[in-house]
Amino acid sequence: MAYKKKTYKFQNAIEVEEYHTGRYGAPGQKRLKRAKPTPEQIERRNQYNREKMARRKLRAHFRANDYFTDLTYRRDARPPDMETAKDHFKKFIREVRKEYKKRGHELKWIRNIEVGTKNGWHIHIVLNRIPDTDLILSRAWVWGKVVNELLYEKGEFSRLAAYITKTPKTDPRLRESSYSASRNLPIPEPEEKVYLSWKHWKKIRIPVGYYLDQDSLREGINPVTGYQYRIYSLLRHRRD
Repeated sequence: MAYKKKTYKFQNAIEVEEYHTGRYGAPGQKRLKRAKPTPEQIERRNQYNREKMARRKLRAHFRANDYFTDLTYRRDARPPDMETAKDHFKKFIREVRKEYKKRGHELKWIRNIEVGTKNGWHIHIVLNRIPDTDLILSRAWVWGKVVNELLYEKGEFSRLAAYITKTPKTDPRLRESSYSASRNLPIPEPEEKVYLSWKHWKKIRIPVGYYLDQDSLREGINPVTGYQYRIYSLLRHRRD
């Protein structure tokens, strides 16, 4: 039976996915019969994919000295609904992009609009930092305060990816959320290899200069396919 290994390479991290291809080893053989996933499994998979895509975008396009910014609302400026909040963000990001362009830079961003169960609205946004970014943001956000922090790098942004893709199902303090990212954040294509046996991967091979991120290691039997899988990240000891 055939297994596939996908390797995604980033500046300071390597992500590996190992799983059954869904086919037997020889061409023309029947596909495996798949179990129908439950709604809970579908929801967990969707959230996992959101986090995975956000993490890869962060690793590919952002660095530890970029900004993690919180846009808060004055009480009298809170939006009545999510559509209004999205409109506020569109106006804000349009002004920020214009100022970046004036300075010869391309704006990149990932954001999550959140409203809590007590009607507290705010927007978390990751964006690439340039000279005067703090001034640009404070002038563009007219509905409240702007709080800037340097990006949290532990786990090479894995925790940040989970944080910025929060939903009411992952954080009961939220009533509603809306995740989005700019379109200029392509993810590198993975290197792919196919093997006829799982035995090739019994031991994780760690390149010189890297270590295994134990928090990223997930392995076991896929409940849908019934076959083994393994997912993990290797992080660089010394960041470039």
